[in-house]
Amino acid sequence: MTEKNINYKKASEYWADIPATLDGVLGGFGYISDIDIEGSTLFLKSILALENAPKPGLALDCGAGIGRITKNLLAPLFERVDVIEPDEKFINAISSYVGENKIKIGSLYQTSLQKFVPERKYDIIWNQWVLGYLTDIDLIAYLTCCRNALSKNGVLIVKENVTSSGKIEIDETDSSVTRPLKQYLKIFKLAKLKRIKQSKQTNFPTGIFPVYMFALLPVDPDES
Repeated sequence: MTEKNINYKKASEYWADIPATLDGVLGGFGYISDIDIEGSTLFLKSILALENAPKPGLALDCGAGIGRITKNLLAPLFERVDVIEPDEKFINAISSYVGENKIKIGSLYQTSLQKFVPERKYDIIWNQWVLGYLTDIDLIAYLTCCRNALSKNGVLIVKENVTSSGKIEIDETDSSVTRPLKQYLKIFKLAKLKRIKQSKQTNFPTGIFPVYMFALLPVDPDES
């Protein structure tokens, strides 16, 4: 369990000191953004091409930072994008960073993921590089909350670092954890979510964690 390794106050203080820039939100890895977006776009378009595909209506960008994913991935494909971001300076930077796509921005929620209460249903809920800041218990509750906020045919997407060691690895600096693949699969199951697609991000530099994308749907009550 990750409960003793994550301190929400410490994580929030860490991000309060990070500049509202691409390099800031990507921890010095701003140069991988284009490759990352390319991989995410291919993955998301494959979901939007499914037989029972989500509508290209309303998306939710979770832990959005300055709006990198909203600008480059979600706004080009969806009619509207709502955003969750706890840090005030990041959320204030979103409109200018997103540029011409800012007309697509819907509600901005300045709150942490574990406190978020959805007000509407979403066609796509996108979580990337944020779930390592939640304890296992809060992550299961949060994913359950997202599951219940999906529209008809809506899909929950998770894109996260995973450890290749098979163990949880702790980052003391920002009070986050990186989970192994089997831990995520266990958490998805506990949140009553099933994988319909899984891909590994390609073309990232060596020496960083492997990154996986998961497309998740609510488990049918008849299947559980």
